[in-house]
Amino acid sequence: MSKLLPSAHAVLNALIAKWEADPYEMDVVAIAAAIRATAEQAHPKAHIEDIDYVHQSYVDGWKDALDVILAIADELEAL
Repeated sequence: MSKLLPSAHAVLNALIAKWEADPYEMDVVAIAAAIRATAEQAHPKAHIEDIDYVHQSYVDGWKDALDVILAIADELEAL
């Protein structure tokens, strides 16, 4: 495997952790965990040093997009 970015590594680790916990349940729950890890890695706080800066509406839109992604994870976990 090639060297991964730290954010990609975190997502992969979340997926592997779910699989290691119960390899027979490698299903939508594991996929949802990977989606959540992706959203955490993409969160503005991981990329913007001072989140209360002049372009707050941009940051708010970013968070709104992540909320949609997290809602997908919620839907998968509810299956």
